[in-house]
Amino acid sequence: MGSEEADPFTYNGGSVDPGQIANIRYTVSETYLGDPVRLPVTIINGRQPGPMACLTAASHGDELNGVEVVRTVAHEWDHNALCGTIVCLPVLNVPGFLAQHRYLPILDRDLNRSFPGSADGTSARRIAHRIFRNFIEPADFLLDFHTSTRGRHNMLHVRARLEDPGVDRLARAFGSHVIIDGEGPSGSLRRESVDAGIPAITVEMGEAHRFQRPMIDAALDAVESVFAEFAMRETSAVQWPGWRTVIDEDKQRTWLRADVGGIVDMHVEGGALVPKDSVICTISNPFMADRDVVRAPFTGLLVGVLENPVVYPGNPICHLVELDETTRRVIGARQRGATK
Repeated sequence: MGSEEADPFTYNGGSVDPGQIANIRYTVSETYLGDPVRLPVTIINGRQPGPMACLTAASHGDELNGVEVVRTVAHEWDHNALCGTIVCLPVLNVPGFLAQHRYLPILDRDLNRSFPGSADGTSARRIAHRIFRNFIEPADFLLDFHTSTRGRHNMLHVRARLEDPGVDRLARAFGSHVIIDGEGPSGSLRRESVDAGIPAITVEMGEAHRFQRPMIDAALDAVESVFAEFAMRETSAVQWPGWRTVIDEDKQRTWLRADVGGIVDMHVEGGALVPKDSVICTISNPFMADRDVVRAPFTGLLVGVLENPVVYPGNPICHLVELDETTRRVIGARQRGATK
């Protein structure tokens, strides 16, 4: 490390000097009563210069695992030797978080389809604009934490546009087993950040409405790995997950959906390797008759699975991704070893 001191971090309304930590509540909108809607933001500005990392969670207000990841980084890690700046936004969608609702209660809009926002647009786009201009645009990279929606569970994985070299570096440093390669939906924080020149990844982990400690701990290890890659923390080391597969989001994955309504009996768990034609679940009526069997159309990995065991026709049951032969052998050997 050199002796050069970092610059202050500035935003519209204040600044944070090198070596300082600031907890602020940043106004992004107003309620029907004219009261402020304020985001909790923690800014940790290291004494030594380095990259600016932005960590965000709960753009969908009921997705809680990432909230605990971002809070822990902000308030439980030792930042005395930090090189660079960390901006932590644990709850982007404050109205949704308060209501424990996925979307903004204002007209039921999706904040994560409203970036980069606009100063004179809809309520959602105005909130997105204030977040993006003040805390996302200054960043050198972004980690955006999500979970699956209510009633479904995602294994820990990354979604990233790997054709961008900066994104590729960030995604691989995170150290997840699975990376799903694609640009992401229009208006999503990840896609709009990358379009603005800011490397960004989406981290999917677990399910809505709960803290899942093993996933939170694994994600914290992965954040350490990213900070090591960018030389922000001396105590960190870049991690290798043991195996990794990269999935083309347009070619190598599918959602299996129910063809009948009923009660679901899952035969496999999320993260499992399932052979082609093996039974993933059965669906039956309340009399346990008229069973419909759902089989794997190809050998693959269950990245996401249904947790709420009831379906209408067309409801998603599981998210299956296709693997190359080498990865199948590695995962199969590990799963066989775990059962001995």
